[in-house]
Amino acid sequence: MKFDVYCDESHPDMLSTKNPEVNFMVIGSVWLNSDNREEFKKEIHALRDKHKVGPEFKWLKVSKSRIDFYKDLVKWFFDKGDDLCFRCIAVDSDKVNLKYHEQDQELGFYKFYYQLLNPWILESNKYSIFCDYKSNRRNDRLKVLQNCLSNSNPTANILSVQATRSRESVLIQLADVFTGIVSSELNQTSIAMSARDELIRHTQKLLRGKFKPTPKSEKKFNIFKIKLQGGN
Repeated sequence: MKFDVYCDESHPDMLSTKNPEVNFMVIGSVWLNSDNREEFKKEIHALRDKHKVGPEFKWLKVSKSRIDFYKDLVKWFFDKGDDLCFRCIAVDSDKVNLKYHEQDQELGFYKFYYQLLNPWILESNKYSIFCDYKSNRRNDRLKVLQNCLSNSNPTANILSVQATRSRESVLIQLADVFTGIVSSELNQTSIAMSARDELIRHTQKLLRGKFKPTPKSEKKFNIFKIKLQGGN
């Protein structure tokens, strides 16, 4: 089988500062069978047209005037069952020690990206991975990530790991929304009674519980809170 994976991140700058404003960096990913890609995109576009939402939606654009669209989007995601899945990794800033990443925060970031993706790569399947565009100091980061995933999964086929700007992909935008939802709740950054807080509660209601670390086997809404030793 062939799968598409669409990724985004929240607070990646956490690794490059000694005094981060939040506790957790979150990298999120949406997983789907490639055969469903066009159908899912059309359905998202239809929701966007129904609510008269502009060409790009994202967590930072959640507002009272657009809350019905975002709530319908979240419900649409859950209605897809295991045909559309979300997995994220949450990294605790207090536990990150860059000496294990050659004092290179960019290298550390892509090591966590690897930890997000690798556990869900299955043998004999094919994967196309789309990462939200990010300016890197080294231009081979995604190629190295692809090689590492391929080396760890010799019977799988990692077709590509490529950068795509979020405005060009509604599925990266979907990943952005869920990544923002989890990040905001873990970091306690949403304001009570705000539109974002309402969307978080709506998501938890559909999930039938609060966000918490899940086993690797949890397919629909997987939260990997990585355990790191030591700290700064």
